[in-house]
Formats: sequence, structure tokens, C-alpha cells
Amino acid sequence: MTSGKKNKAARSSVAAARSSVVAKKPKPWGTILAVVAVLGLAAGVFGYAYARIDEKNDREAALARWNPSEENKDPSDGIQGVLKKEYEAGKHVTADQRVAYDMSPPIGGPHDGVWAVCSGVVYETAVRTENMVHGLEHGAVWIAYNPDQVTGEALDKLKAKVDGQQFTMMSPYPGLDKAISLQSWGHQLKLDSADDERIDQFVQSLRRNPNTYPEVGATCDSSTFDVSNPPAFVAEAPGPDAVPMDGGTTDPAETGGTEGAPTGAPATDAPATDAPAGSETASTTPSS
Repeated sequence: MTSGKKNKAARSSVAAARSSVVAKKPKPWGTILAVVAVLGLAAGVFGYAYARIDEKNDREAALARWNPSEENKDPSDGIQGVLKKEYEAGKHVTADQRVAYDMSPPIGGPHDGVWAVCSGVVYETAVRTENMVHGLEHGAVWIAYNPDQVTGEALDKLKAKVDGQQFTMMSPYPGLDKAISLQSWGHQLKLDSADDERIDQFVQSLRRNPNTYPEVGATCDSSTFDVSNPPAFVAEAPGPDAVPMDGGTTDPAETGGTEGAPTGAPATDAPATDAPAGSETASTTPSS
């Protein structure tokens, strides 16, 4: 009996020792904290993603009212500050001619026969206005900005609205009287801030709006316009030899004796032949 008691006591002693060892073993707090941190980070990432999705949905819903429709063919009529003018389309000038535009930046009128590529291009240098106006005739929106006033974060915000977006283009415009100016054919809106919500409203209303630009279905790509080295912007005012807004000329000799015919274009509405790829015929009749 004594021997049995001793064995039982020994077993109890061993069990107590094991229990003590287990009790004294430290908990893996580092691993626990790491798991908690990962879970917290994941929750934050998912929460941020959901918030961005909600923000995008809210933004799209807010812009929906600016979509053109049969009932509202030009939603830009509801945007405060938009200026509108009517222009005849299809009047072209040559690469060495300038146009005496009636607005700065221009929003219509005679323009170069080769259009500036407007397929989401952000031009780092100022581009010849006669080429940019032709892009407007194709349904593009042109965001011009004063390079002395728009820099850093504001400039990045504007670029994000243009880069890769079809029928949109952007370029600096030295001497611009406002920080930002938005152009589509026959429409303009000048603003002071890249955060102005009217930028998105203008683009939504007028980019490829078939009711507001002449050459519906025209492309923004051009094989004859060098995006990497575009024709340079000319800051000086046009001289007396500039093409007037009606496309005419005061020198009958320049139009084969027909005063008032479009400069740099045939004196009739018949389209020119053998036009280079990426350019248009010099017809006074829009292609739409």
C-alpha cells in the first residue's frame, strides 16, 4: 500500500511540474499582434475600396443629368458661365496661314486642314491654335490652361481628366486671361480652379455631343500630325494678312478672282482630291 501511495504521489508531482511548465510558457504576442495588424490593414483597404466605389457611383449619378438626350440636346445650357457662338464649319487654311480669331482661345471658325490629335493627348507645349480648332470640329473638348497659374497638384488634376480619354485634349495657352479655359465647337467656359465641378459637367455635356459639333463621326486620330513635335503656338497677334473669321480674303488674286472665297480652299463646294491621310478636304460643307 505504501508503494502505491508513493507512485501516486510521484505521478501527481510530475503532472504538477508539467502544468507549471505549460503555465510559464510565454504566449506568442508578436504573432498575435501581427495577425491583428494584417486584419486591420485589410479592413482598411477594403473600406477604402468600397468608399471609392461609392464615390465613383455618386459622381456618375451626379453627372448623369449632363448627358445629352432628345429632350436636352445641349445640357451645357445649364452650366453657369458657358459662352456660346455659331460658326460655319469646313473652312480650311494652310499650314503657313493664321486666322484672325474672334476669341482667345478660339472655339470655331477657319482652321488648319490637319487636326491636332485629340484622342486623350496631354500636350506639354503650346500648340498652334489653327490645328486645335480643327479638333473641336470633330467633337473634341480642349482644356487650355495658363502655365503661369496652373502647376503642381492642380495641373495633375487636369491631366487626369484628359490622359487617355478619347475626344479630349489639353495644352498650355500662354497669356490666357483665366487659369483654365474649356473649349468645344462653339462653346467656352473659363474658370479659376481645377477643382471646379463645372469642368466635368462641360466635358460630359459637350464631348462628342452630336447636337453641338459639325462633323459627327469624324476621328480624333491623324497620321499627318506629329504629336511629339506639334506645330508651335504663336503668341503674337495675327497680322493684316490673317484669314478673317468668314474665311474670305480681301485680295481677289489669292482666290482666283473670287473675293470672299475661303482662303486656302477651292472657290467652290466641290471637295479637293488626293487629300493626305489624316487631313480633310477643303470643302465649305461639313461632312456631317
